[in-house]
Amino acid sequence: MADHWTAADIGDLSGRTAVVTGANAGLGLEIALQLAGHGARVVMACRNQTKAEAAATEIRDRVGADAVLDVRRLDLSDLASVRALAAELLAEATPLDLLINNAGLMAVDHELTADGFEMQLGVNHLGHFVLTAELLPLLVTTPGSRVVSMASMGHRAGSMHFDDLMFERRYHRWPPYFQSKLANLLFTAELQRRLESTGAQTVALAAHPGGAHTDLGTEGSGITNWLGGAFMWMGQEPDKGALPLLRAATDPNAKGGKYYGPHRMVMGRPVLETPSRRARNAGDARRLWSMSEELTGTTVLPEAALV
Repeated sequence: MADHWTAADIGDLSGRTAVVTGANAGLGLEIALQLAGHGARVVMACRNQTKAEAAATEIRDRVGADAVLDVRRLDLSDLASVRALAAELLAEATPLDLLINNAGLMAVDHELTADGFEMQLGVNHLGHFVLTAELLPLLVTTPGSRVVSMASMGHRAGSMHFDDLMFERRYHRWPPYFQSKLANLLFTAELQRRLESTGAQTVALAAHPGGAHTDLGTEGSGITNWLGGAFMWMGQEPDKGALPLLRAATDPNAKGGKYYGPHRMVMGRPVLETPSRRARNAGDARRLWSMSEELTGTTVLPEAALV
């Protein structure tokens, strides 16, 4: 099983709750489908409610009418929306077993979030940073809980532009994307370090899909978006691209801080990978965390107070 892990290796998830961002299409839809198909209650946190409801119907059609799906609104480009969803879930006080930080943008035209952040860093990293921080009280009180973030093989081309995180001096669509995916891995590493320091049972992991056939990257208008889209269309289907994250989320042998991806990087069975050297820079991870707190106005509880 370790060498040839498939969705059939996902155990019984009955009684568990998972929040999946961007669950209405692509990899998020496949992740939600598999989790629900194995018994979990899945909170589908999506910006477009109409598409999310249609996706919920599709999941029920594919795995059974008894699938437990809960469609909620989440716009990661607006921190007020992020905090509103977190407040709803905290008020309900339902144990949270899995937080799947999946939603993302790739190589979009220059745009700012509602809070004034460069869109790709704002959605791919900062929105999920705040969502995770706000939901930590539910996560750390749920034994065996996990936070799993969707990174990308593109993180290997990324650098942290700490002196110009928002690319205000000059914007090209790809460097901000690569930076945001590097940020996902630095965030995962620092979150895991902080969780370990408190003795919390919650762990943080990351995964990437390789080259997967999804709509990611089609939002931008550049020629490289077209080329990137052509590459994605030649990639593996979303159900295969979702497997590394599903393994990180459900494999009982998966350890905190680990990173999963296809064994041939672009496609193949899900296996452990080693992130780039930049993604393993502990100093950069702490610096990004501090800057993320400052930018979002979200101060994560002191490490000793997390549990």
